[in-house]
Amino acid sequence: MSKVTVTAPANIAFIKYWGARDLDRAIPCTPSISMTLRACCSRTTVAFEPNAPGEDEVRIRKSNGELKEPDAGFRDRARQHLDRLRDWAGRTGRFRMATQNSFPSAAGLASSASGFSALTLAAVRAMEQDASPAQLSVLARRSGSGSAARSVMGGYVRWPSNGEEGAAEQLAPADHWDLRDVIAIVETSPKKVPSREGHRRAPTSPFFETRLDHMDDRLEGVQSALMEREMSTLGRVVEEEAIELHLIAMSSRPPIFYWAPETLAVLSAIRTWREEGVAAYATMDAGANVHVICPASDEPRVAERLDRLSAVHEIIRDGVGTGPTFEPDHLF
Repeated sequence: MSKVTVTAPANIAFIKYWGARDLDRAIPCTPSISMTLRACCSRTTVAFEPNAPGEDEVRIRKSNGELKEPDAGFRDRARQHLDRLRDWAGRTGRFRMATQNSFPSAAGLASSASGFSALTLAAVRAMEQDASPAQLSVLARRSGSGSAARSVMGGYVRWPSNGEEGAAEQLAPADHWDLRDVIAIVETSPKKVPSREGHRRAPTSPFFETRLDHMDDRLEGVQSALMEREMSTLGRVVEEEAIELHLIAMSSRPPIFYWAPETLAVLSAIRTWREEGVAAYATMDAGANVHVICPASDEPRVAERLDRLSAVHEIIRDGVGTGPTFEPDHLF
């Protein structure tokens, strides 16, 4: 039996993956650009027993160390992905896995990205297979989590790099620009409408095609701002992109309302802080929580001010990270 543990980070998308040409295979309508994080991570241990019979074992590790059964949705999705990886490797055998997050799950913080990238890397290594970063990116996408394709790489990442089914590519390493992400947690419970359902409904919005029409210019603008380290340009486009995603969600049929009143309170505060000279810009994925992107020099002020807001339950101080790591200590 081979056992492998991987810690993989979540990522925050500057240009969003929202709407899919093929939802089951996570084929996006447009490319996306993200920043790989370092504090919001999934730690996953996978053991592979060659030629062993029986169903794959899927467990969640709680903060007290106890291993428990996950809900049926996660269990089935994990097993389906393990089937794909087994088929890809041409191996037979049984997997045992356990996973643990350092941050709230299913709350719009990209837990599927970190979870399925960690599972992919650990399972491939446990089967003693070699795979390039590009191959791992494609394999992670096959989980159905498109954002997992980005989390196998560190720094600043674009996905797909070429072709609808292409791999992600690293635009720049983490040390290119020390951006920070101070996350305002306003809601910790799982969102009522999963991202997968949001992707399915996105094309029903009357504004969806308009977004696609100007996406090439937006991608070029964000990529250029990243390369040139232009905070104001990047921040402006990132905020526009986040608001547009939620505009499409709210105008889809039926509509999806991810924002909470506390979300609006945080967004209002950020605009006020910018007027006072703080370089802080907001983005949100499919959830109520707010990511505040800022340069390293402004992180202390952003964190202090967010912590004082009554709308914010807690903050997570995160930033650009170098990507997944293999760990010596296992979850079981």
